[in-house]
Amino acid sequence: MKGDIIILEEHHKNAAKIIVSKIDAAIKKANTRFAISIAGESGSGKSEMAAAIAEELLNQKITSLILGQDDYFNLPPKLNDAKRREDPEWLGPHVEVDLERLEKNLLDAISGEIYLIKPLIDYDKSTIGEKTVDLAGVKVIIAEGTYTSLLRHVDRKIFISANRLDTLEHRKKRNRGNEVGDPFIERILETEHKIIAGHKFLADFLITKNFNVLAMD
Repeated sequence: MKGDIIILEEHHKNAAKIIVSKIDAAIKKANTRFAISIAGESGSGKSEMAAAIAEELLNQKITSLILGQDDYFNLPPKLNDAKRREDPEWLGPHVEVDLERLEKNLLDAISGEIYLIKPLIDYDKSTIGEKTVDLAGVKVIIAEGTYTSLLRHVDRKIFISANRLDTLEHRKKRNRGNEVGDPFIERILETEHKIIAGHKFLADFLITKNFNVLAMD
């Protein structure tokens, strides 16, 4: 999402090194583009982990593309927030987010397309446009976002296990739309936690709130 704030720190980079070391052989053996998903609650560090993994992959001479779920919302941020406030049912992966379009972009990339046409949300302008992405040389697609554990065409799934209380300090740093401390937003995040808490059991790698990496059997 254009205008989003990425705060990349050492713990993101260290976790990325561990994960890449465990999957680089599988990536190099794959006959198609390799897909990774990174899920977790708001402010848990999904965008940072995607950026850190992309950076570590590049260190291994592997080019990647990040697809952020934030670009696939049906409404831009300000309108989505207003819709949430007026409609208590406007929340969750099958209401707010066009997961099918994200899945299609992911599948097209895996299938060998040479470019993608994807949505692009401008956070500051609160608008939705489109962007054409060149896939030449791209070996790995990284889909990051709250509900990306639900994507079907993924080779490895990562889940960051940090709840809204654990992520408070990071959300303060990011301060997206002055959301921190808003009672309505906190209730949304509590509901979001209930929706995705079980998604950690879908993960191949679990990242703890302290950014230790656990391989799940």
